[in-house]
Amino acid sequence: MNKAELISAMAAESGLSKVDSKKALDAFVASVSKAMKAGDKVSLVGFGTFSVAERAARTGINPSTKQTIKIPAKKVVKFKAGTELTAE
Repeated sequence: MNKAELISAMAAESGLSKVDSKKALDAFVASVSKAMKAGDKVSLVGFGTFSVAERAARTGINPSTKQTIKIPAKKVVKFKAGTELTAE
């Protein structure tokens, strides 16, 4: 499902117009992104939890040249699915 299909599905489920559904989805994504940048955790009970994790610096290998390279530390977003979120 891509973004346009998700917006259509949200409009059908909620009774909102596609324009309002797009605004709601964009607001949700912006709010979660802002919270992640601030280092906060976003928990949606039953759906899942978005959190920020620190990935340590490490040494890797360039597959084409076989040279070792240093991969810097960075922050990554993680998502842990809730109990009600299942693919049946």
